[in-house]
Amino acid sequence: MKKFSVTLLALGVMSAGNVSVADDKSLTIGTNNWAENIAVANMWKILLEEEHDYDIELSDVGKSVLYSGLASGDFDLSLEIWLPTTDAPFLEPYRDRIDVHDVWYRGTGLGLVVPSYADIDSIAELKEQAERYEYQGGPSILGIDSGSAIAGLTDDVISAYDLPFDQINSSGPAMMAALDGAYSRDEPMVVTLWSPHWAFAEYDLKYLEDPKGIYGDNEDIYWMARPGLDEDDPWLTSVLNAWHMDDDSLGTLMARIEETGDPEEGARDWINDNRDLVDSWFDDASG
Repeated sequence: MKKFSVTLLALGVMSAGNVSVADDKSLTIGTNNWAENIAVANMWKILLEEEHDYDIELSDVGKSVLYSGLASGDFDLSLEIWLPTTDAPFLEPYRDRIDVHDVWYRGTGLGLVVPSYADIDSIAELKEQAERYEYQGGPSILGIDSGSAIAGLTDDVISAYDLPFDQINSSGPAMMAALDGAYSRDEPMVVTLWSPHWAFAEYDLKYLEDPKGIYGDNEDIYWMARPGLDEDDPWLTSVLNAWHMDDDSLGTLMARIEETGDPEEGARDWINDNRDLVDSWFDDASG
């Protein structure tokens, strides 16, 4: 596993609340390639580096490595776990060795998505319309990397609904590029998507109904850490527990990053435009 570190350099007394933080503290943070994770990771990188003297390096790892790394202490924290359904299988083997902290986003969505112009409303209808959703030689659902939770749930959906489809797994950007091409030609396409995601601001899309409930109900996003982080860095733990975002704040952050094409530049612009919200997280934190 590629290891990377977040080093807290010579933090003495923090100006906000005079909270003392230990010097010479090293952290490793795991991130994944979901759009909202990239957005908030870069947002926190800027806030902690430029305003609180942290030295942060972000690196992307797969879900299985992320959870095993937290449990073993190779990582100290990660900013995103969806519960109670999506990420539960990843957490289960390590639930006694990973601390799930506070919710920062409530009411996610997850499932199969098509352009709103597509004449279909339910996953079950895909079986009869399979020929309309051919991609690279056969009926296909375009997804993200095969190790992701949504990829596993989509395999379950294909089986539960007896769909004559293959799931084509690639990166998020590759999936979105294919959707963009189909959308520009008014062609049908089915992809795996989740809310929050910037795509819903850029395209007119809809979730297909999931009467079997394979993708589960709406969930919440928490942050998680190795046991003991709250004792080792109570200030950081308190700040992250005070952090909350909604559809508007997170959606505009992701949209700004997508517009600029640079996660750090987009996140920095968004921070400047949302100073009151950002300051409230630090104001609400306790030592």
